[in-house]
Amino acid sequence: MLDRLAALEERFKLLDTKISDPEVIADQETWRKYCKEHSDLSPIVDKYNELKKTQQALSDDKEMLSEGGLDKELEEMVKDEIVQNQQLIENIKDELKILLLPKDPNDEKNVIIEIRGGTGGEEAALFAADLLRMYSMYAEQKRWKIDIMNSNPTDIGGYKEVSFSVEGQGAYSRFKFESGVHRVQRVPETESQGRVHTSAVTVAVLPEAEEVEVDINQNDLRIDVFRAGGPGGQCVNTTDSAVRITHLPTGIVVSCQDEKSQFKNKDKAMKILRSRIYEQMEAQRHKEIADARKSQIGSGDRSERIRTYNFPQSRVTDHRINLTLYKLEQILNGSLDEIIDALITADQAAKLAGE
Repeated sequence: MLDRLAALEERFKLLDTKISDPEVIADQETWRKYCKEHSDLSPIVDKYNELKKTQQALSDDKEMLSEGGLDKELEEMVKDEIVQNQQLIENIKDELKILLLPKDPNDEKNVIIEIRGGTGGEEAALFAADLLRMYSMYAEQKRWKIDIMNSNPTDIGGYKEVSFSVEGQGAYSRFKFESGVHRVQRVPETESQGRVHTSAVTVAVLPEAEEVEVDINQNDLRIDVFRAGGPGGQCVNTTDSAVRITHLPTGIVVSCQDEKSQFKNKDKAMKILRSRIYEQMEAQRHKEIADARKSQIGSGDRSERIRTYNFPQSRVTDHRINLTLYKLEQILNGSLDEIIDALITADQAAKLAGE
């Protein structure tokens, strides 16, 4: 590990020079690439320097102790400092191991989240609305921008399905563990007998793909326009503003109808389509490295039951890491960091164990 860190430090110093070079700055694409690499290496190099500084302090203390001539009080202080620095070095090495883990190339991307009501009919649709609110409040806490891209609301305030984008640095790194089946146990508003029902909602989290990452041939698209349905006002419901795009090679179908403008609906539909095709490409790539994927927390499979929200007990359980929190109200109000941090820690531990 130390050899690798020394090599990364040399690379960091080289990048320091390159990003200040006028010739490199003139080539903006290359300059941005170097700046990104420099930024990624910075926390590793800082932690490595902290390691070297602590190792030097430990060496100095040991040398002072071996030379003798210290009074008893100072000798005890030096011994205590040696123990502290030895522990600090182990902690820094553990942090460096995590920093050196391969990064998910999608982590810094914006995301598109799709929520669909599953088992449970109207109750599932109402819980889909609860999850939309939960994710929206979490994004607001992070000062990320939310944009509803497509929705299919029900008459009583739920959603059969809703798609929205979250724009902000690192959005995918925080949301990516949300893919899967979210189960809710509660007495439905539509139930007069007061019995607890179990319903399910499916969440898909897609990294937003850039046009350069997914090359879509326009000849592979079938684009249909139609009149939007549901709430939305006269203009939405009386013009052919809704857009349905079918990607013929994959069979992926995307519809958008929330905007009054056909052009805006088409633009949003293309964003979702690119992200779904990109997800399909990523799924194929992950399939090819299936052994590595087994060591990670959650497959991102939409059919995997990942979490249960139990209203009678105010309990939320994440089944992937056996984490149970009795903070249902806070979590549904967007306090997701405790769960997400635990998932990230477990994922890092699994990756370290798999190395």
